[in-house]
Amino acid sequence: MGFRSSAGAFLIAALSGCASFDGYSLVPVMGRPYERFAAAGGDSVWFYPRQPLGRRNFAVTVSADGVVRSIEQRLTEENLRKLVAGTTTAQQTRELLGPPWLVTRNDRMQRNVWSYKMYNLVDIEHTLHVQFSDDGLVREVLMLRDWPDEDFFFPRFR
Repeated sequence: MGFRSSAGAFLIAALSGCASFDGYSLVPVMGRPYERFAAAGGDSVWFYPRQPLGRRNFAVTVSADGVVRSIEQRLTEENLRKLVAGTTTAQQTRELLGPPWLVTRNDRMQRNVWSYKMYNLVDIEHTLHVQFSDDGLVREVLMLRDWPDEDFFFPRFR
């Protein structure tokens, strides 16, 4: 009987872990956030990214007294429209979209590039690249479709 109860407890823990991976069931006691930002009125925004394997960045807004006010997925096309070239700062971008999964440098253009894995409106996989000039302003936003590697899915016989 001891084995069955241990196995049952493990199964429940495993299933609850899977359920929380989507991010919509996050609560502050589920672990430390990847990043935190102060928000208006004493609130704070806690980020739980699901990248690069997942394609979502969840933001949990928490009141000063620890009450969860909202949970939202931040990698949306609606939020991308809020990024304005020459106006939006890197800090504003980070607070809006959350942490990127990859940060690179394009020396030729003298730009830092933040990359995010995301879905478009019809759940097609894309990689978003937000380029910043050295003054910290958004210069270009590119959303490129991710195509599967044909050799991985359809190996060729040689």
